[in-house]
Amino acid sequence: MRKKMTLASVAGVATITLALAGCGGGSDPTDGGGGGGDGDDQTLTVWAWDPAFNVYAMNEAATIYQQDNPDVTVEVIETPWEDIQTKLTTLAQTGELEELPDIFLMQNNAFQKNLINYPELFTAVTDSGIDFTEFPESVVAFSTTEGDNYGVPFDNGAAVTALRTDILAEAGYTVEDFTDITWDEFIANGEDILAKTGKPLLSGTAGESDLITMILQSTGASLFDADGNPTITDNDALLQAIDVYTRLVETGVLVEVNSWDEYIGTFVNSNVAGTINGVWILGSIQTAADQTGLWNITNLPSLDGVGEATNYSANGGSSWVVSSNANTELAADFLGATFAGSTEFYDTILPSSGAIANWIPASESAVYAEPHPFFADQPVFQLAVEFGAQVPSVNTGAYYYEGRDAVSAAITNILNGADPESALAEAQATVEFAMQ
Repeated sequence: MRKKMTLASVAGVATITLALAGCGGGSDPTDGGGGGGDGDDQTLTVWAWDPAFNVYAMNEAATIYQQDNPDVTVEVIETPWEDIQTKLTTLAQTGELEELPDIFLMQNNAFQKNLINYPELFTAVTDSGIDFTEFPESVVAFSTTEGDNYGVPFDNGAAVTALRTDILAEAGYTVEDFTDITWDEFIANGEDILAKTGKPLLSGTAGESDLITMILQSTGASLFDADGNPTITDNDALLQAIDVYTRLVETGVLVEVNSWDEYIGTFVNSNVAGTINGVWILGSIQTAADQTGLWNITNLPSLDGVGEATNYSANGGSSWVVSSNANTELAADFLGATFAGSTEFYDTILPSSGAIANWIPASESAVYAEPHPFFADQPVFQLAVEFGAQVPSVNTGAYYYEGRDAVSAAITNILNGADPESALAEAQATVEFAMQ
């Protein structure tokens, strides 16, 4: 997932034609409609957002698949995520499932809510021959219910700590000083670096809870229990994660800004010494060409004494869905041969799009192991896949976004002086009301 950036996508059609076959369901692919269907049709229609990332990857997957299946056509209809969600809701409510494409892309954090509310939109791919053990368990869990798999993971959302090595060196530190450490150690290092260089280590958008949810997942905890009930109150890991965030802000180790663009600007313009986010943030970091060779990545600090207390987490990511209107056998075989089975495919899309695999065998290729000049010759793509494989699996619940937004509001109130437990009780009540 390219967070935030996908919101600017404009609906259109990006089509790769591998054979002169018509749309599977008879719909015009340029109208944004469906086009799946069973039978002998060798056309697969796909809904996906972001032409430079997801659409590009799907088109390259089609090219790879066509090498052994020259009669197959893949038609990719560029559709912003918000439009996909609207279409899915509308088609489920009207029962017009024949308008679904064969395959559509789903944000991982939205998967459970859609799967629970609209199961008629999905086809299980548990017995498709795809080896789901070759993906991180934490990612597969987003699209799994009652032991059945409904999604094929795509882009890697593993979290990384990215740091400016020159600013660290100015204060007498290296990236090794930030590897496999705790949040207490991170804050202490950050205070020292701020005092010596005037640079905060981190930045973040005010009123957002992304960092807190990353800290929470690193402990194996969530805002919801195994049954999907909110656990915002009496959640020790959440309280400690909020305490870390509060200390980061109060010490000046993290500076809050007002928008996504300002956040990107803080590290592109050298106002901070690093950032913590999903690995997809590396694309934004690299827009500062003058900083080539000055960055390294490492894992996250751990929240010692809570849960699993790992140094690994995630933020974002998406998975492919085979719809209930699909040419099921063809769609599953296509995804299995490419997104879940082709090192050649992942090697092809990596240099141009920066799309890093969730498929663990991809990290074993020579392309993933290549040193990256921007990141001082670290094999950052290989590291990202390795980090992703160690992220604890948690239940994000069907109401993940409602929970995240409620916690975001609570954080703002806490930073303005509210009692943490009272603010979280209010957040819990907000989510419970939304679930009624």
